[in-house]
Amino acid sequence: MKSTTFSASAVEHIARLANIPVTPEEKKKLADGFNTVIGVLDQLKTIDTKNIEPTHQVTGLENITREDEVDVTRMFTQEQALANAPKKHNGFFVVDRVLE
Repeated sequence: MKSTTFSASAVEHIARLANIPVTPEEKKKLADGFNTVIGVLDQLKTIDTKNIEPTHQVTGLENITREDEVDVTRMFTQEQALANAPKKHNGFFVVDRVLE
């Protein structure tokens, strides 16, 4: 597999697309950095991972959630919910139209 290499002109093109000003020294430095990263990625591609189980969680933490349960002691009746509503109709809140 052919490896990609970045030149100063490629960095200049990317910088122009991103509208980021870069100096000639920065172009050279960024090109070297990009090539280093690409080199590391190329090394990683050579590793045989066929029999390796994917790692999704490395800390061992688990999500602590509870089941959704209705707590009837904290529920309002319909009348209580509508008690302070400025407008209501047939047991529902009435609000002004938002979209025309």
